[in-house]
Amino acid sequence: MVKDAYQGFAERYDLFHGKFGEHKPVYRVFFQKVFVENKIHSVLDCACGTGHDMHLFYSLGCEVIGSDISASMLTRARKNLKSLGVNIPLHKVDYRALHKNFKRKFDAVTCLSSSILHMPDKKEVIRAFLSMQRVLRENGILIITQGTTDKQWKVKPRFILNSSMKEFTRLFAIDYLERGARYNILDIRHDKQKPELKVWSVDYAQILLKDDYSKLLQLAGYRKIRFYGSYKFEPYNKKESDLLICVARK
Repeated sequence: MVKDAYQGFAERYDLFHGKFGEHKPVYRVFFQKVFVENKIHSVLDCACGTGHDMHLFYSLGCEVIGSDISASMLTRARKNLKSLGVNIPLHKVDYRALHKNFKRKFDAVTCLSSSILHMPDKKEVIRAFLSMQRVLRENGILIITQGTTDKQWKVKPRFILNSSMKEFTRLFAIDYLERGARYNILDIRHDKQKPELKVWSVDYAQILLKDDYSKLLQLAGYRKIRFYGSYKFEPYNKKESDLLICVARK
C-alpha cells in the first residue's frame, strides 16, 4: 500500500494548475481532440489528485469518475468541485486494484502528472497497467503524462523553475537517485506584508522513460502505443522533449 505522500500538501499541489476550473487552451484542445477521435464518453481518472483534470473532462461533456489513493487529495478535490457546483463521484482506490472496485468499463482511463512513478518497481507498474486495462472497454485508451523526460534524465538539471508569477514562484531542486528522484519543491509567496517560503517534497521510486513505457505497456497487453512531446501533438523526441505523453489502446 502506498502511503499518502501528499498529506499536508494537497492545497499546495493545487498551485501546479492555477485557478481551479481554468484550463490552458492547448491542454483543453489536446484532450478534446483525443476524446473525439477515440469516441470517449466515459473517463476514469485513476490518480485524480485535487480534481483539475476531472473538471476539464466534465466540461468536455464526459461522464467522469475519479479515484486516488490519497485521502487528502480526495478531500481537496471534493472542496474544489463543490466550489463550482460540480458533482463527480470520488473513490479512495489504489490504481492497482481498479478492477476490484469498479465492475463497469470505461472508454478511457487517465493516469496523469507522473502518478505512475510512485510505484516501487516495474512489476508493480505492470500490475497497475493490467488493472487499468481490465476496466477499459475494448479499444478503450489509457493516457499517461509526466514531466520527467529522457532529455531531463540524461542532463539531470539540479534546478528547474516551474512557475514564476507576480504573486508566486515555484522552484524544483531535484535529487537524482540511481533509479528514482526526489523533487524538493520550494514555494515562494511574494507578499510585502507577509512573504512566505514553503518547502515540501515528492518522491518517485523509479523514473520511467519512453522505452520503459513501450515495453511495460506491451507486456500488459496494450497496442497502438503513441508518444507525444507536447500537447500540440508533436512527436516525442528523446533529445528535445520536455514532456512525455503516452496514449495506448487496449
